Amino acid sequence: MTTNGHPAPASAPPATYSGILSFMRRPHTRELGGVDVVVSGVPFDLATTFRSGSRFGPSAVRAASAQLAELKPFPWGVDPFETLNVIDYGDCTFDAHNPLTIRDAIVQHARTILASGARMLTFGGDHYITYPLLRAHAERYGKPLSLIHFDAHTDTWPDDQPDSLNHGTMFFKAVHEGLIDPKRSVQVGIRTWNDDTMGLNVLSAPWVHENGIAKTIEAILDTVGDAPTYLTFDIDCLDPAFAPGTGTPVPGGLNSAQALAIIRAMTPVNLIGADVVEVAPAYDHAELTGLAAAHIAADLLCVMNAQKLARQNGDALTDL
Repeated sequence: MTTNGHPAPASAPPATYSGILSFMRRPHTRELGGVDVVVSGVPFDLATTFRSGSRFGPSAVRAASAQLAELKPFPWGVDPFETLNVIDYGDCTFDAHNPLTIRDAIVQHARTILASGARMLTFGGDHYITYPLLRAHAERYGKPLSLIHFDAHTDTWPDDQPDSLNHGTMFFKAVHEGLIDPKRSVQVGIRTWNDDTMGLNVLSAPWVHENGIAKTIEAILDTVGDAPTYLTFDIDCLDPAFAPGTGTPVPGGLNSAQALAIIRAMTPVNLIGADVVEVAPAYDHAELTGLAAAHIAADLLCVMNAQKLARQNGDALTDL
């Protein structure tokens, strides 16, 4: 084919600083047939108790992920998309001017995706979105689920109002509704006080710093065992030096290397879904927070890829 007598230019992937915005250049589609993992965003931040702005988080994470599509992820050394069929589904739609409809809109968004048999990797938005996502996952996989929760806050403060939108009370509700089993759930990086952690196992940030990555991984894996497990990563688990762009930053958190090392060791977990939340780019510097979130999300995809390869090869996940 020619244009004005000249050969048409050969197609080439866009530069990392250009092109259509999707996570790691995955196809942007809502066709769910044969898909292993669906990436989607929930641009919601009406439940924040301090600084808003995480409604722009999904776009920031996608933008920061562009450079990750160029090379095989480190330290995995494999292209996960040769095995794992991943799409970017776009964002959940809801009526921000009718807040009491939002929870159920997120639940229905997740139901549609989970009904296809795909797993979800979701970007917030504030941390409230994990609550309706847990509802949908518990419907699909049975309750109670185990929870791996990275955060500076326990998010188990009391809340007896069924319709309240609060990103600090979701796991209080999740425990009361039987969505998660506190005895088989673990919170990592906590460094704010709460009089009642509702029986969840807490690995505080000081505990992680003192005991190290290996013991942290061991404690997480021992706690959740082989139960169906949902993983949620609030970016404020990281110290503000590594993730300043978030709504409720707390000094003394994990560094990026610690967090990534722990995530990369989650291959033995029966991981049914995951999210990365609370990226608020208006407070970010040099896209540090978006970059951290994108790398965490990419490693979660690599974990899921390793699990798929293990199942194909008949290997036990504990052997990975």
